[in-house]
Amino acid sequence: MKPTRKLLFVLCALLVLGFIYYSSWKLHLYVWGQNPRYDKQGFLLQLETKLPPELAYKYGNLSEGVCKPGYATAKMTSIYPKFVKLAPMFLDRNFKQHTKIKNYPPPFGIKTQGKEDLGLKRETSSGIGEPISSAVGLREWHRRMRAASISQWNQFGWKNRMEGFWKSVAQHVPRKPAEMRILNPYFIQEAAFQFIGLPFNNGLMGKGNIPTLGTVAITMALHNCDEVAVAGFGYDMTAPQAPLHYYESVKMSAIKESWTHNIAKEKEFLRKLVKANVITDLTKGI
Repeated sequence: MKPTRKLLFVLCALLVLGFIYYSSWKLHLYVWGQNPRYDKQGFLLQLETKLPPELAYKYGNLSEGVCKPGYATAKMTSIYPKFVKLAPMFLDRNFKQHTKIKNYPPPFGIKTQGKEDLGLKRETSSGIGEPISSAVGLREWHRRMRAASISQWNQFGWKNRMEGFWKSVAQHVPRKPAEMRILNPYFIQEAAFQFIGLPFNNGLMGKGNIPTLGTVAITMALHNCDEVAVAGFGYDMTAPQAPLHYYESVKMSAIKESWTHNIAKEKEFLRKLVKANVITDLTKGI
């Protein structure tokens, strides 16, 4: 091959490579230069209070005060497309079949909580004449409701209204074991890792990766209630001497010392729900 042809061949090859590099660089800039629609957790960045057209058609003409069936789930899905409603409120006898919780230890799942573990460190806690637990380490999440006592979680279906309120953690619960229900730990897992974005820590409880019970309750309600309203939420760190909870004397400043919660990131999540009208903040604390 003559030197001139060699030079021409090299120049052509360099030109082709240069064109490919330039094109890929421009394409890279174009893709990364686009404004993303969702944040890293999967929520819409541009949250709007007004209903999307498909929801406005379904709910827009309902009278004020009338229940909006499926509203919370529909609104949540519109700002967080990864939301999946199917999650039972309480664990049942088939709890080991729930794939989303069987590979996580408490409080995010049920791993190592089978009968084979109950022989370790046995201790009996008694209520009013009735034993309520035979295993240390298995925590009962207890919720009081104004509704009458019920024996099956699916009996909630006929209730028009369900209200939960918080008290100091019970040391004794005057209920028989058959009357106890364990809240599905998937709600804790979902709130922590999917909604808020707390440190995963290999699925283990660690510093700053446990959501507060209030946020867990909201997560549960999004799966099981048509509409969700909250009152008394919002950690006001500008008032360190204010009560942390209404039922005790602990001050707001104590939350800064908590190693389990990340209040700043949790409030970011709650504000998304309020801004998009997924939940109603009755006391404007969030």
